Amino acid sequence: MKLEEKIEELIHIKADDFQISKVIKEYIGSYLNSLDEIFVQNQGKDFLVKHTRTIDNFIQIMYRYALRKYFGNYMPFKNAIPITLVGMGSYGREELCVYSDVDLMIVYKDIKGYNLEPIIEDILMLAWDAGMRLGHRTHKVNELFSASNEDLSIKTAMLESRFLCGSKLLWIETQSELEKIRNYHKKETVIALLDIYNERIAKNSIKMEPNIKESEGGLRDANTLFWLCKIIYGIEKLKDLSDFILQEREYKEFRSALEFLYRIRSATHLSAKKKQDILNLEFVPDVAIKLGFKDKVLKNAQMQLSHKTLQAMNTLNITSRIFIKKVTAPILADRNNFAVLKSSRIMPQIFLYKNILYSTFKTRDISLDEVLEQIDKISQKNIKFDISYVNFIRYCTFKTHNSIKTYRLFKKLLYKEYIYEIFRTLDKASLLQQLAKPFKSVKFLAQFDGYHRYPVDKHTIRCIWHLENIKDDFILSLYKNLSLEYKVLIKLVVFFHDIGKGRRGNHSDLGARIFRVYAQKLEFSKQAVLDGTTLIKLHTLMNNTASREDIYNEKVVLSFVSRLKNIETLHMLYILTYADVNSVGKGVYSNFSANLLKELYKRSLRVFEKPELIDEVTSRLRREKTLKKNEKFQAFSPILKRKVLNINSNFFFLKYKSEQIIKIAKLAYKTETFVYKIQTKPYLVIEVIKNRDFNIGYLLGKLGFINLVNMEIYKLFDEKKYFKLEFDEDVYSDDITHLESLVEDSFNMSKKAKLRKPIILKNEITLDCEHSITYAQMQINTKDQKGLMAYVMSRFDEENIDIVMAKIQTIKRRTRNLILIEKTLYLCENRDKILEGLTCVE
Repeated sequence: MKLEEKIEELIHIKADDFQISKVIKEYIGSYLNSLDEIFVQNQGKDFLVKHTRTIDNFIQIMYRYALRKYFGNYMPFKNAIPITLVGMGSYGREELCVYSDVDLMIVYKDIKGYNLEPIIEDILMLAWDAGMRLGHRTHKVNELFSASNEDLSIKTAMLESRFLCGSKLLWIETQSELEKIRNYHKKETVIALLDIYNERIAKNSIKMEPNIKESEGGLRDANTLFWLCKIIYGIEKLKDLSDFILQEREYKEFRSALEFLYRIRSATHLSAKKKQDILNLEFVPDVAIKLGFKDKVLKNAQMQLSHKTLQAMNTLNITSRIFIKKVTAPILADRNNFAVLKSSRIMPQIFLYKNILYSTFKTRDISLDEVLEQIDKISQKNIKFDISYVNFIRYCTFKTHNSIKTYRLFKKLLYKEYIYEIFRTLDKASLLQQLAKPFKSVKFLAQFDGYHRYPVDKHTIRCIWHLENIKDDFILSLYKNLSLEYKVLIKLVVFFHDIGKGRRGNHSDLGARIFRVYAQKLEFSKQAVLDGTTLIKLHTLMNNTASREDIYNEKVVLSFVSRLKNIETLHMLYILTYADVNSVGKGVYSNFSANLLKELYKRSLRVFEKPELIDEVTSRLRREKTLKKNEKFQAFSPILKRKVLNINSNFFFLKYKSEQIIKIAKLAYKTETFVYKIQTKPYLVIEVIKNRDFNIGYLLGKLGFINLVNMEIYKLFDEKKYFKLEFDEDVYSDDITHLESLVEDSFNMSKKAKLRKPIILKNEITLDCEHSITYAQMQINTKDQKGLMAYVMSRFDEENIDIVMAKIQTIKRRTRNLILIEKTLYLCENRDKILEGLTCVE
């Protein structure tokens, strides 16, 4: 049954207002519940118009019921009752979204023969009781003008007034008042609207979770344009301007983007089941389904939705700015400034005034190369570009493939001190993606990583701004100290650092390959291309290392530095990381993160002073890569894998192959106290893994009658060490029991062996406390002597010196010993004393 028929039944049985409102509420609820199905059939503006007219019908029914209640069978003609119901705002524009407030204005005329206030009150009460989200104003017709001047938002809402029902005679009077409102202080109103517009878009840039209504490029941009056109030209539809102000092509772009945003906003309201203008990530999957997006190979439905949303908002933003400039220019023009403007003309149709580049709105054929030449000719620093110039260049002509001249002109722009505004302008004109074609793949590309707050293209442009506005004096000094070529290079690297996103594979590796090709086209030197490629490949490394790893661990720092080609790359990576992290979003680059990055940079500088350590770690990383591919290693638990890869000794990885490392690691992991193995043929080899004190000086002393040719000691994990002693003689199998007894006695630190002090000259031993941040290094290069290492190890035990790694080799009667020692304050302060205890005069 139709609602009108149901209400007639209720009136017939003399139902009260509460019963009437309850029925209306049920019908409204039933209608709202059906909107998902209706939306499938009708989307965009068509859906909004149908929804608005359905709400019109509910309000008209409530209005007619109120009149029936008060006049019964003595109903006057509707034009004779001086009440008019008017829709305002989005409701007046017939763009009412699902859960938006219904802005209703009731206009009346105070006639003595009618008691209108109770009727008006009943209409409003009925709407509220029916659950309608009502925003209302009630005015006498002669109060409209004064009410409009109370607030600009009231004035703009009134400008969008639409007749709903009531007296058409009073509506004619209302229209007359609205026309007075429109014409009152036009210029002042236009200026006020522009101020609000500029303030809003400055606060609400396009982000990963855009506000479809209030963000830059949101529906409010279109609203502002309509208000301005209404005030200045008195039009009812923007299309009315397409013949004499807006070009057909421009209007189609604008209308297409607007239509999609209508669909997005409606779908978001339906998905959230409430007024929801921000496209939060949680609603994206359902909204994508409602709008019919399907998963594709390279882009799933959510990515496609976000891409099209960002693209539509960008289009609406640019076209709205251009239209607003066009429609307001005549009313804001000051004839007194014509002479000044004329003197600021720098080339045909181009004007530079107060460091801002303007253009006329007269279009002419211009090529991309001409645009680049125009910008290059401007010598002023950090100029800004008016939207009129964007309009001037955005339809410029260009070839499918850029010429060598185009690339050279583009490179010349990079030599300018400030390029942010230039790149931003070229991006607004959709020319940046022509100059650097790979940029097209990251335009409007969403980043659903929970970290980035801007799409890739916006993040990239922000990076350029932060590169040009470095607030950290130390990083700024690094940038200023770069050579001219590398200052240009870092700009291109910042622009390309995320260019590999949106493709299959690691975006850093892909971006590095894309950069290499493009940098070669720009004719950078081979070294610059190589360094730029390295920077893009590693552009996340510094921040990830500083924020996720222990930068006070020497292995971490060495691993970080080993991936850089040179110290110049470190400087530039620090600068790139600063710009990149700052561009993620407000507050991401904090004092805490800044301190971590600076500490990593300083520690890395110290490592560069030890190139041999970098070579070691580079080789180790290659061995680690091979180890990770081994099936037996892959079978390890995640904990054991981590333990093995965190073994500090580089030599351990360089000395042993993957199979040997796996074997030692498995044995060490199972060992609770100690385990050893004795091999007698072809020569004596003793291997020990222990997690408690080991009296190796005692053991070597007892075996002093056999010549030690090789000794290795490696600190593994869980305080366990691996010892390998190799001698140049074999032993009889009958001696194994005795050897086992010696090894087991060696776990008793109180055991002592009689040791003779070997002859080590002062120039044959060094102790370098500056070897690295964590370790000191001792080197002994002397003649081979029995008991030499037994004596050295016993001295270490006496001084509580902890060996991390020892590598002993005897070749041609000389022993070459390399020992890494845990660096302690005692060790370095007593360096001379320790060396004195080991050396003697021959």
